[in-house]
Amino acid sequence: MTLTARPGREEVDRLCAELAAAPPTEVVCEAGALAPAGLAAVDALARLKLTATRHGHRLRLHGAGPELRALLRLTGLEDRLGLQP
Repeated sequence: MTLTARPGREEVDRLCAELAAAPPTEVVCEAGALAPAGLAAVDALARLKLTATRHGHRLRLHGAGPELRALLRLTGLEDRLGLQP
């Protein structure tokens, strides 16, 4: 799954619905476009993580830039989102 630079509520809702409908699997979320990083991006990722966990998926985050990584570290979500380089 790929997030746009500024994922809106509708996009996140759609992605969450796709996760809810899919059989449990490992999901890689491409987050390279989330720049500049902000709390809206953190909120979107937290919602996706929560939905993935509720439906038996393993969510991993790929391509997060330094700003997003710093925000995720500050919010305590860095380890929970399974960040990859």
